[in-house]
Amino acid sequence: MTAVTDQDHTDHTDHTDHTDHSDHSDHGEETVTGAGDGNGDGDGSGASVEGDALDAVEVEDVVEAAEPEEVVNGAARTDAAGSAGRADSADRSDSAGAWDDGLIARRVNETTGGGEPVAVVEARGAGAPVAAPLAYDGSLRSRLDALRELVGLSRTRLDSRTLAEAGRVLDEAAARRRLSGQHTVVAIAGATGSGKSQLFNALAGVTISETGVRRPTTAAPIACSWSDGSASLIERLGIPPRLRRRPLQSAEAEAQLRGLVLVDLPDHDSAAVAHREQVDRVLALVDAVIWVVDPEKYADAMLHERYLRPMAGHAEVMFVVLNQIDRLPGEATEQVLDDLRRLLDEDGIALGEYGEPGATVLALSALTGDGMGELREALGQFVAERGAPARRISADVDAAAWGLRPVYATGRRTGLSEEARDEFAVRLADAVGATAAGEAAERAWLRNANRACGTPWLRLWRWYQDRLEPTTGRFPSRTQAEEEATARQRVEQAVRTVADRASAGLPAPWAQAVREAAVRGSQGLPEALDELAARAGLPPGRPPRPGWWPAAVFAQASMTLLQVVGGLWLVGQIVGFMAPNLGVPVLLMVAGIIGGPLVEWSCRMAARGPARRYGMDAERRLREAAAGCGRARVLDPVAAELLRYREVREQYGRVLGVEAGVG
Repeated sequence: MTAVTDQDHTDHTDHTDHTDHSDHSDHGEETVTGAGDGNGDGDGSGASVEGDALDAVEVEDVVEAAEPEEVVNGAARTDAAGSAGRADSADRSDSAGAWDDGLIARRVNETTGGGEPVAVVEARGAGAPVAAPLAYDGSLRSRLDALRELVGLSRTRLDSRTLAEAGRVLDEAAARRRLSGQHTVVAIAGATGSGKSQLFNALAGVTISETGVRRPTTAAPIACSWSDGSASLIERLGIPPRLRRRPLQSAEAEAQLRGLVLVDLPDHDSAAVAHREQVDRVLALVDAVIWVVDPEKYADAMLHERYLRPMAGHAEVMFVVLNQIDRLPGEATEQVLDDLRRLLDEDGIALGEYGEPGATVLALSALTGDGMGELREALGQFVAERGAPARRISADVDAAAWGLRPVYATGRRTGLSEEARDEFAVRLADAVGATAAGEAAERAWLRNANRACGTPWLRLWRWYQDRLEPTTGRFPSRTQAEEEATARQRVEQAVRTVADRASAGLPAPWAQAVREAAVRGSQGLPEALDELAARAGLPPGRPPRPGWWPAAVFAQASMTLLQVVGGLWLVGQIVGFMAPNLGVPVLLMVAGIIGGPLVEWSCRMAARGPARRYGMDAERRLREAAAGCGRARVLDPVAAELLRYREVREQYGRVLGVEAGVG
């Protein structure tokens, strides 16, 4: 069978010996048969075209010469002239149906004289059928919605590179859902010399992808479709029309693989970087992949480390085919196959044996046909189920989710405990001086009680001592600037401590977000606390007096009056103004002298409780004010970040299919 390459081009001089288009304008329809006998006879599996094969070939050659195509970023681009040429070609083939014999058919006929089966090239006409779009089940839709929500919630916290793969999966899932659900795109991948192109041709039943000595590697992806309606799927792969084929084979063989779109990829170990890039690009877009290995390189480290191991989660949409078993003697095939299964198990790839879901492992020879029937049967059943696209997307979601696990999941309990909140409030209260303010309020209440209930002589003495005491002998008090600096340091330390506790156990991006929220909230916090201290501290004026104070004041005044009366009485007796009688005035003076301090002491004892309560109330008000300010400025933003993390963690659990979230 003659090898045909997608890179060969027919010169325009090849057509000079053929009849002009006008000479064939009156020809009827001619059928290209699977045997390619040139007589229009065949088994009916070929496509009916208007005019003879030469017209189609000439149109194809003119289009190729006039509209060079190049694949850029996985999409085929054509210029305006190319679009016009393709439209003209499509118009000419509309009346003939969706398929036309093209360049491959022409070359094979010229080379073999019509003795070999040929492939036909897909020609997209206006009447081409449109397949129903793919439909995802409820579980997969829910996971995709959760992944989309997860990405949206995380955009302000994670960099674009971290979310790139998840975004790509969402885009590809949306793009694949709009395309045919009746077709399954399967790529054939393998290393140089593994025989993947030979297997591709054997499945198609016709030489499509070139094999041989002159060019033993595939240069560009080639697509072969077993049914109509797959054009949009192939366009998504960036495969130009000149590299699209359809096999001509028996109706039974075609029905077995109906819905299959087979893509022959370049070698994944090719020396050309562009070839490897095309392999990676197409592998990310197909629904399933057939990995072709040979007895010599089935354990190749590049294959296992770069492709099989990272794609272990895609085992359900993966075939691993050991080709060229005709080169193995005796029982060597089973030994190599067992070793291949062992390597796949080490790669983490589940094997679909004994009814379990997983990769299908087969041994065959594309050259002799040994084992091809088993592959066709397995591939036909796989395509008929029409579940590969959804399973591929589900596996992509799994891979993207596990790739994001370090930034969402943690094995530790996260959050801000009540103990940490209380400690933060205590630290802020200490920074604002709540305890000192309470003590000051208590002392103020006691001073007020002393002024109201103390003896006048003792108060006069204290006033005199205060006036005489020199100021130079006192210890220097701390300046206001030093107190403010100390308070600011305490506030900053409190914020750092609560941020560290809140971010403990969180993944790095979310821990950083929590710390940043705490730092933003701490800006201006010391000034706000100072203002609160001024408002919530000691109230202006004197502290309130209890109900028993008037009686105590009256008793103290009575004791003072007794002292004055007794003293005047004694003075009157001394000067002879009054009759001598020392008992009564002395008794009055002693009662006043003893009663005054006793009343003062009694009042002081009675004032301790109210004074303490007054001081505690002042301290409580200041603590509550400081805690409220810290909660509004620091704890609430931190709690919002923690709540956001819990939301994304729950969404991440839904992406994994775990409704309760992950730890």
